[in-house]
Amino acid sequence: MFFNDTDKRYNQYSAYLKNKFGVKVYKITLDAGFSCPNRDGTISKGGCIFCDEGGSFSQAHSNLLSIEDQIQEGIKNLSTRFKAQKFMSYFQAYSNTYKPVKELEKIYNSSLCDERIVGLSIGTRPDCVDDEKLNLISSYKDDYYTWIEYGLQSIHDKTLKKINRGHDFDCFLKAYEKTKEKGINVCVHVILGLWETHDEIMRTAQKLAQLKVDGVKIHMLCALENTKLASLYNAGEIDFMSEEEYIKTVCDFLEYLPPETTIHRLAGNGLKKKLIAPRWLGKKMDCLNQIDRELALRNSFQGCKNLY
Repeated sequence: MFFNDTDKRYNQYSAYLKNKFGVKVYKITLDAGFSCPNRDGTISKGGCIFCDEGGSFSQAHSNLLSIEDQIQEGIKNLSTRFKAQKFMSYFQAYSNTYKPVKELEKIYNSSLCDERIVGLSIGTRPDCVDDEKLNLISSYKDDYYTWIEYGLQSIHDKTLKKINRGHDFDCFLKAYEKTKEKGINVCVHVILGLWETHDEIMRTAQKLAQLKVDGVKIHMLCALENTKLASLYNAGEIDFMSEEEYIKTVCDFLEYLPPETTIHRLAGNGLKKKLIAPRWLGKKMDCLNQIDRELALRNSFQGCKNLY
């Protein structure tokens, strides 16, 4: 089974967007100077053990630039490099609903400053939304392809506690249900390699399948400079999945997800210059190609084991 008129055996988000809008759509990653309740002391200090000082922000923009300037810079660079024609505003760094709703409205509106913007994607935590904020985000969905991206990482509370996530699975479920009630698309982030058994990882896949989430981003746990995880790795207290194990686990995970769920990421975490381990993670295309080969060898595809 192939998806979106490609040779992919999974529902690749970029191909899905191209079919939806007629051309490839490029995300412009934005830093609006948000913080996080898991870093500023509201919940705890230090944040998640894998999060660096950039708040998982993977681009070179600075929040010293206005949102409008970041948009125009992004459009200029992507148009020059890829002849891009359509774009999504993507608020990525830290928790992008962690301000009063009036401030959020100004920030989100400022990212929609160009007619070539067709979508809005907002990365945040499930403990940083409420009805008022969700109503605001829902107000954009008639004019823009609108998403909230929730960092879940795992459905297992023992794992969330171990990584100092600051919320439990029930918190995610409540936020997810409220978000879907507002008609907003939801992408869920998960991390493989969190010292869970294969069965525990698959239970996360099965639960996301049961929830029929709109999108999934699969990450590999990695140590970036100046993180608690890096300290643990350098002290020899932890290790990471091998590339071979990750490839097989990703494919197993995909087999449980509904065919309708769009896959936003399968490989590549963090900036290469900050990556400490595992080093193989820096070769994103090699990893993606191996996933394709593994699915082909199995004669398998996303959703082939889906029970929901």
